Amino acid sequence: MIALESPFVAALNHLLASEGWASARLAPFAGETVAFATPPLPELRFAILADGHLAPAPAGAEASLTVTLRPDALAALARGEEHFMRAVQVAGNARLASEVLLLVRHLRWDAEEDMARLFGDVAAHRLAAVARDLAAWQTDAVRRLADSLVDYAVEERRMLVKRAELDSLAAETARLRDALERLEKRIGRLA
Repeated sequence: MIALESPFVAALNHLLASEGWASARLAPFAGETVAFATPPLPELRFAILADGHLAPAPAGAEASLTVTLRPDALAALARGEEHFMRAVQVAGNARLASEVLLLVRHLRWDAEEDMARLFGDVAAHRLAAVARDLAAWQTDAVRRLADSLVDYAVEERRMLVKRAELDSLAAETARLRDALERLEKRIGRLA
């Protein structure tokens, strides 16, 4: 497990180091263990150090807080932060959970700044712009594909019914039901 946790701990510590306020928020919880579960992947456990950074938790350490990402978390993340937060289950120390969720909401990786240290400001800015454009292109392609699939299902294959057609059918069915009830009452009076 250490092989997987160490790079993850290093990445989280890099984020915490880039934002001094973040490690200061975790420092009061020194000695506590946080577990991240993303079934079916193995659970990751981190110990909070006195300076607010993280270290791999010792074997057998009991988790003070367990944060579980449900299987639909990635799809929820694509829909936005609020949907993602609904896909996160938290159990354990409520104060620690509050701080961890605050960090999840507000701690962001400034990739452009890290690239600037390696390549310089201009190159980092251009690389970040290319990455943003690529992400926007991918998002647009997924949206267009979804729209095309819906159009195909509704118009071409008639696998789905348009909302207006469904409403019209419901109204016609209600009128037919009412007419049938009136007819039954007339037959009942005649008999």
